[in-house]
Amino acid sequence: MKYLHLLPLLATLSTIAVAAPETYVIDGKHTLPRFSYNHFGYSQQESRFNKTTGKIILDSQAKTGSVDVTVDTTSVDTGYPLFNEHIQGVDFLDTAKFPIMTFSSNKLKFEGDHLIEVEGTLTLKGISKPLILTVTSFHCMPHPMLKKDACGANATGVIKRTDFNMGKYAPNVSDEVTLTIPVEAVKE
Repeated sequence: MKYLHLLPLLATLSTIAVAAPETYVIDGKHTLPRFSYNHFGYSQQESRFNKTTGKIILDSQAKTGSVDVTVDTTSVDTGYPLFNEHIQGVDFLDTAKFPIMTFSSNKLKFEGDHLIEVEGTLTLKGISKPLILTVTSFHCMPHPMLKKDACGANATGVIKRTDFNMGKYAPNVSDEVTLTIPVEAVKE
């Protein structure tokens, strides 16, 4: 009986709307992960992957979510068809045996309303390693053309080729590879 005075407060709290997690599907036309590396000290080379799929689940109220991305490694695009074949070979991506690369995470870090980091696992050539992506921009709003909510971000992270059994020519061709991931995703 001594807690009866709390009933009106509890009734009010139970009616407050709680935001639910929202699912966003990655737009493969605007999500083209890039990778760059130093080539014999001469230059910083950049290439990309042309086929990416996945989902992002975001609960902006709770500041939680998950990311699941699949990259078709056979879609590697160096700008030169012969080099694409070389990168897909057994010494590097070995796409005949490992045609996909995945990144998954359920650890999103926010500062206020801004997503600043995604901590997850990158699986490449059958090897899984932790990867932290630093989010350099993050923005959600109604998509002006699709008339649906959408989110976009840019994220970067660094891996070592030798960690994924791709160390040929290291250290002359840098072991460290910078991943740059521009991502856009549309609400389901």
